[in-house]
Amino acid sequence: MSIPVIVDCDPGHDDAVALWLAAGHPALDLLAVTTVGGNVPLEHTSRNARIVLSVAGVEGVPVAAGAAGPLARELVTAEWIHGANGLGGPELPEPTIPLDPRPAAELMADTLEASAEPVAIIATGPITNVAVLLRDRPDLAPRIREIVWMGGSTERGNATPYAEFNALVDPEALALVLSSGIRFTMVGLNVTHLALVTPSVRAGLAAAGTRTAAFGDELLDFFCRTNAEVFGMPDGPLHDPVAVAVLADPGCVRLRRTRLDVELAGTETLGATSVDFDGMLGREPNAWVAVDLDVERFWAGVVDAVSRLA
Repeated sequence: MSIPVIVDCDPGHDDAVALWLAAGHPALDLLAVTTVGGNVPLEHTSRNARIVLSVAGVEGVPVAAGAAGPLARELVTAEWIHGANGLGGPELPEPTIPLDPRPAAELMADTLEASAEPVAIIATGPITNVAVLLRDRPDLAPRIREIVWMGGSTERGNATPYAEFNALVDPEALALVLSSGIRFTMVGLNVTHLALVTPSVRAGLAAAGTRTAAFGDELLDFFCRTNAEVFGMPDGPLHDPVAVAVLADPGCVRLRRTRLDVELAGTETLGATSVDFDGMLGREPNAWVAVDLDVERFWAGVVDAVSRLA
């Protein structure tokens, strides 16, 4: 039986593939998509999510725009990786999917209330929308099966030496979500840096022969070039789909139960995720943290999902 999911995202090249994995994997039932300001401003992330689903022929999944910026800070964006519109590379078609008039938190709430069973939320950007939902509708917490978030790291950052981008953008939102008591899984850079878009990976995706695969290949060409320029990584790490894989194929990602906190005030460490594997702080574990990835199995799942789409 498939798991009902909401994907909250800020597309972004890797968010695009995450959406395709969620839409095309038979283990998941994609009920709704919400967008947040993150990689690029909300205007672009909302349009990009609709484009990505339109290209893939996904129908009947509402897309709603949410928070334009963090709970308590100014928005920081990442055009230096994703381009000015967030999906640098291909010529972007007009989306055929309309923007739902409801705010993201309202669409989330309506989706949770309408579902016959608890719904998982997969967040692949700053986790602001999920925090707004839990702040404004705490009564719906029992309707959330779990939250899986791509962000943070057990090691170093990618936006500052210590902070991963999604955590840095809205650490207050992450702290709020962590305090909710809902099952929470962090999928950080320590694992997503294993999901490298190598030439063989690109060849495998292109071989799917679908419109989605062709569009994706153009996206990944741009993404790998910017990662090479910025980080010296020509095989760009495709972060966000790994969070989807946690639910789509649980044996693909190894998790560890631990204590997770986020730094809210550090001069050099704002947004850093404190992962206390050794229990040094004496705090109760409150999260699952991804620690390893079956790379071949992961990419096979992505290619299979893309091959099922238009």
